[in-house]
Amino acid sequence: MVSLGKASIEPEEIVSFLKKNIRLKEVYREIVHQKIINQAAQERGLTVTPEEIQAEADKQRREKRLEKASDTLAWLEDQIITSEDWEAGIYDHLLKQKLSEHLFAQEVEKFFAKNRLNFEQILLYRISTPSEQFAQELFYQIEEQEISFYEAAHFYDTDEERRHQCGYEGKLYRWSLKPDIAAAIFSANPAEVIGPLKSEQEYQLFMVEKFIPAELTQETYKDIINNMFEEWLASELNHFLYS
Repeated sequence: MVSLGKASIEPEEIVSFLKKNIRLKEVYREIVHQKIINQAAQERGLTVTPEEIQAEADKQRREKRLEKASDTLAWLEDQIITSEDWEAGIYDHLLKQKLSEHLFAQEVEKFFAKNRLNFEQILLYRISTPSEQFAQELFYQIEEQEISFYEAAHFYDTDEERRHQCGYEGKLYRWSLKPDIAAAIFSANPAEVIGPLKSEQEYQLFMVEKFIPAELTQETYKDIINNMFEEWLASELNHFLYS
């Protein structure tokens, strides 16, 4: 039974809710993922020490600004979990990290070297519009300096969140873009307006603020190793379910 204030929920109700909202399969897969990780880690003699759990717990407390023990207890109560539940979750998180490092740490540099071009990055701005004609009109207005790219994005982008950020899409890898769009964007110059380009049902304009050369940074290392691990996990899940 799970309780929050005066409300109590039976495990059967949780399962029923997940089924009705078509979320049971998602949770089921996450549970099986953890079983696969636990088994693979055990086979390789990997474990997590109490000291590592404590260090990660301290890190999370700092990030959540839980300065006092009473703050931590109040947070745990609000999350409807015990300190043991929290530590068990930390154990699973750290074990996944250790397993991914064990499996793929030696392959990251070779993978990066082979796929270096795909790890070029950009700071990208985007405007999505419902019609090619309107996108073309915006393109001309920006080119003639009747309106800036940022203003056009703020007023006309179909994506609400991006409108608030004046078209800012974020820092993206080349591989995260569709090949035709990536080719057009990476052959342009900084601040050049690109498009309109068709994407699904919309027409889009792009502008690159900055090109970032491929470099095996800590962030890129983590992205590569996480992608390798997720591919491995998906393969293991398929084997677990259907072999």
